[in-house]
Amino acid sequence: MASRNTMLTTFEPDRIIQPIYTGGDVALDGEARILATCLGEEALLTDLESGRTLARLEGDGEVLTALAITPSASHLILCSRSLSMRIYSLQPSHHDLPTLAPTLLRTLKPHATPVITLAIDSTGTLLGTGSADGTVKVWDIRGGFVTHTLRGHSGVISALHFFESTATETTGEKTSKQKKKNRKDVGSEVDTMAGIVHGDTAMARFRLASGSEDGKIRIWELSKRKSIATLDSHVSVVRSFDFSANLDILVSASRDKTAIIWDAQSWAIKRVIPVIEVVESVGFVGNSAFVFTGGEFGRLRIWDSATGREITEERPNGGEGDEIQHVLHNSRTDFLLSVHADQSLLFHSTSTLSGTSPSSKIEALPLIRRISGTHDEIIDLAFVTPERSLLALATNSESIRLVTLAAQDAEPSPVPSGTYFGADVALLRGHEDIIICLDVDWSGCWLATGAKDNTARLWRIDHARGSYEHYATYTGHAESLGAIALSQQPSSSKPSISDPFENPPRFLLTGSQDKTVKRWNVGKPSKTDAKSGTQPLSRAIYTRKAHDKDINAISVNYDNGLFASASQDRTVKIWSVEDGEVQGILRGHRRGVWSVMFAPKDTPAISGDSTGPASTRHGVVLTGSGDKTVKIWSLTDYSCLRTLEGHTNSVLKVLWMPLHPSEDTTRRPVQIASAGGDGLVKIWDANTGEPACTLDNHTDRIWALAVDPSTNTLVSGGGDSVVTFWKDTTAHTMAATAAASTARVEQEQQLLNYMHAGSYREAIVLALTLHHPARLLSLFQGVVDRSPPEEGSLSGVKAVDEVLMHLSDEQLLELLRRLRDWNTNARTAVVAQRILNVIVRGYPAERLVGLRGRGWKEVVDGLRAYTERHYKRMVELMDESYLVEYTLRQMEEVGLVDGENGLGEIAMVS
Repeated sequence: MASRNTMLTTFEPDRIIQPIYTGGDVALDGEARILATCLGEEALLTDLESGRTLARLEGDGEVLTALAITPSASHLILCSRSLSMRIYSLQPSHHDLPTLAPTLLRTLKPHATPVITLAIDSTGTLLGTGSADGTVKVWDIRGGFVTHTLRGHSGVISALHFFESTATETTGEKTSKQKKKNRKDVGSEVDTMAGIVHGDTAMARFRLASGSEDGKIRIWELSKRKSIATLDSHVSVVRSFDFSANLDILVSASRDKTAIIWDAQSWAIKRVIPVIEVVESVGFVGNSAFVFTGGEFGRLRIWDSATGREITEERPNGGEGDEIQHVLHNSRTDFLLSVHADQSLLFHSTSTLSGTSPSSKIEALPLIRRISGTHDEIIDLAFVTPERSLLALATNSESIRLVTLAAQDAEPSPVPSGTYFGADVALLRGHEDIIICLDVDWSGCWLATGAKDNTARLWRIDHARGSYEHYATYTGHAESLGAIALSQQPSSSKPSISDPFENPPRFLLTGSQDKTVKRWNVGKPSKTDAKSGTQPLSRAIYTRKAHDKDINAISVNYDNGLFASASQDRTVKIWSVEDGEVQGILRGHRRGVWSVMFAPKDTPAISGDSTGPASTRHGVVLTGSGDKTVKIWSLTDYSCLRTLEGHTNSVLKVLWMPLHPSEDTTRRPVQIASAGGDGLVKIWDANTGEPACTLDNHTDRIWALAVDPSTNTLVSGGGDSVVTFWKDTTAHTMAATAAASTARVEQEQQLLNYMHAGSYREAIVLALTLHHPARLLSLFQGVVDRSPPEEGSLSGVKAVDEVLMHLSDEQLLELLRRLRDWNTNARTAVVAQRILNVIVRGYPAERLVGLRGRGWKEVVDGLRAYTERHYKRMVELMDESYLVEYTLRQMEEVGLVDGENGLGEIAMVS
């Protein structure tokens, strides 16, 4: 059996891409730089420019129902199903990284039922809450108290909006008594609102619009604490409001598929906009007369408020998950942020509306940025582009997401650029059902995908030019695709190597639930097809009935001569790429095989479980199965060389770690990586079958695993929506271990020198630091055994007494732990008791009591138990000594013992 390599392999999480939004409310600060999102029961604050998490606020055990942030980002308000409302103060953190330090100011119970919607006024001092109990409350954010309780709605409050009217309405003549009462009320409100408004006229203009599920809208004048208008034209849930101060009009949107423009003076309807879709959000674009709507069709549409005419061109409706749930806007920014049902956030530029005539038609607002709130369940992933600067993610959806792995310097822009690590770059759309598998060719320029729509697609990735285009579709399978692979070696022609963008891979292999494998030749479009945009001809060269159950994985050998197919029928078959004939079958797994991978070129010989190094001339194959094992197979005789056991659930993905020619393979063994349903990634030594290290950062099964051959960086993705980048820290760990070992040897030698020289202070402190109880015991033993002891010394040496009386808390607690251990042994108990005597006499009781909370109780209990035992033993010895003394005296009286000799010779009796 091969000896185990002693080289320590280590990986550490370097970067993590994790969800920032999983549904619920979304909010922006006034500068549109801080994004507040719901993450289940938690809330997250994210810097839109850098993508950095500014703060994460833990929940109270219940899902958040509403969230809001003040325009100045000074306060954050969270409401949850627990009926609580938490108000946080946000201040810049004192750490080096730019983060926010949230401080919980107060926790309130605003309503008897969960809060459904929140609204904050433009000054950031008033908060409106709407609940399922049909009431609306207005709060002073800084004071944390209610200023208004507004009743009148009969259903769930679904929308709120603060605004200021541009003129004061005429409300008729009032008696002097009423005027006096109103002046008193107004003065009270001014005090209550903490300086938001000053004077009766300003207060009269400050209003709140509320909408409910019964379709009614109420306009509340806050100075009078009453509704001044009830607007009853919608016939379904009112979802959104916005007010234009320039035009003095209010727009409302409802799920009755209309938006209504209201005159803010008479509260009469000025215009009804037939949107013809369920509308979730409405608002004015900046300070213009244009109105935007977003709803169930997933389209952001622009309307002229004066005519009710749509100025954006007609587009196809979005698919499942494209429904718009919120649209965030700000008059000081040049974009709209739409939030969709699939938890994606899209930034749309409004700069194209500048100078646009209401009578003209424009294209849809250009999409300038995309943020994926969550990547859902990550089924597969791969590095793309020649520089491996992008990561392609199959995320349990019909599209592929491309995210960047390299942060870029961006020009200052009104729109946060989002060029940070993990930012979305592109979305590859085309499949009609969930994408199950993907693969990338040798160059990184071509990406193949297989989906449940029974088709495979080939994509050309040219990141330098910003081109991510669909190249060809391959149709022919009768059921869902489960495996796909591209050729892993360029053709012999020079153009294929020098210009991979214009030279697609030679072939494509697919495996399906219909139990067949197909080989497709990837052709280049003819000049005529290229001009017309027609896809190149895609037909299967051959189709083979491969397995008895679903095919889960396909791998192509490095020289494109063989490919392997893994199936749920527990077998792996080796095929000839050229003619599609079976070359061998690998049998031995007890469950379905989830993953298969050929060894890279020039892989060193690998030893088997009971044999010496096996020949790798014909290749080696790695498999992972539902039986929780990883197996290494020889293609010489198709036998299993080694079985690796260690996962506690199915092994879902396996791969070979890169072999670098510069590395000494005698020191760095051939390694493999596996990912399983237990949420762990394991690195294995292929020769010994022992795990080199286990990587744990996921809370759900890991479906996807890839490695960057240039940096040895592992990437894992799984059902928890987390992508973890594991940095190979082996070299750093070895260097640190060697340096620490050298430093320890030097310190140990220094400790011996101190002990030899009698430098007690340095010797005791260093022995405690190095955790050398044996050296420390030897030092104290010499002090206790010193004869004669120094006069006035408790331990035997005054210098040692001085050192023991000036220890830090950590050193004192460490010494007491050692004394506890020594006190358990009768041979070393004398030393322990002598040193303990010095400590008890040298330190005041208050100092010793102050050590509580750091294991102090366990130390004291241990010392007391064995000290009592030693005392009991001494008492018993003293009692026995009395008996010996009495016996000797009696023997002395009868002449059996020479009294002068005491215990000397016994007298001779004739």
